[in-house]
Amino acid sequence: MGISTGLFDYSDGTNTYEGYYAHPGEGDRPLVLVCHAWGGQGDFERNVADELAKKGYAAMAADVYGKGVRGASPEENEKLMTPLVANRAELQSRLDVSLKAGLKRDGVNGKAASLGFCFGGLCVLDMARAGQAVDGVVSFHGLLGGADNLPTPDVSAKVLVLHGWDDPLATPENVMEFSKEMDSVGADWQLYAYGGTSHAFTNPEAQDAANGMQYRADITRRAWTACDDLLAEVLS
Repeated sequence: MGISTGLFDYSDGTNTYEGYYAHPGEGDRPLVLVCHAWGGQGDFERNVADELAKKGYAAMAADVYGKGVRGASPEENEKLMTPLVANRAELQSRLDVSLKAGLKRDGVNGKAASLGFCFGGLCVLDMARAGQAVDGVVSFHGLLGGADNLPTPDVSAKVLVLHGWDDPLATPENVMEFSKEMDSVGADWQLYAYGGTSHAFTNPEAQDAANGMQYRADITRRAWTACDDLLAEVLS
């Protein structure tokens, strides 16, 4: 049986967002929330949701910018992302709204995890920091900086970070800061650092090695194997 897919609107009372939902087509399944990169929800995130549905999960590609609000250039993407990186409480609120919208979809059994890419990697780490209702989070080449509104995070979700060691947006110093943050609150966390690997390694359109953004098919395969293992662990 093929997967079922569709777009739907949801709201926080002020803003309207557009989610993309993919489901295996029968039965109640655990939810995996997919958090987008800095350009906003697009084909990449929707394709990830489709693949997750094929693996047996209910999957929702979230939207934290607003319906129809998308970036079309690095400059536009940065203008969209920066205010939310600067206001982590607002970002966490929008993520919580997205998660709750996903959990209300038909065919969801109440269990949830989240994964995200780049800016979306930061999003899922903030979901864990804020103690949102996810059992596990997976950050693919995500930003690692702590949330200033949560000096003592409440991390109950299991945390997996899939990181390119040469990522210019998450330096070895950032990695150490993150590890200290997670240890300080007794989190169940793990970080895979892939040598010779830079930012956006899962994105086939990332072909700018000079600026630290380069697709790696082999690392993408390894990272998804680790992700699948964690999802199976926390959502079974």
